[in-house]
Amino acid sequence: MTEPAPVVTADQVPDGAVLLDVREQDEWDAGHAPGALHVPLGDLPSRLGELPADAELQVLCRAGGRAARAAAWLQENGYDAVVVDGGMGAWQDAGRPVVSEDGSEPRVI
Repeated sequence: MTEPAPVVTADQVPDGAVLLDVREQDEWDAGHAPGALHVPLGDLPSRLGELPADAELQVLCRAGGRAARAAAWLQENGYDAVVVDGGMGAWQDAGRPVVSEDGSEPRVI
């Protein structure tokens, strides 16, 4: 049985942390944390090599469910991963920065 990954709140994510956003492309385009890595949950197994193996990954989705699955899977595969509780909604609510891909007003969808 998979152990659940540790959970942190958006305001506990340190500046400069490696953020991994596992949402779908349309969600990413609408609004994401600046500098985050984008690997949709379904692509994670085939794109694992794109992730830094020596950093703690702070995993985000819209509300937390996909991030929890991703972080648990990453831990099973030797990565240090934590879930950002509440996902991008909580990230935005905590006043953390959000940008869009096209420069329009960012939004979490």
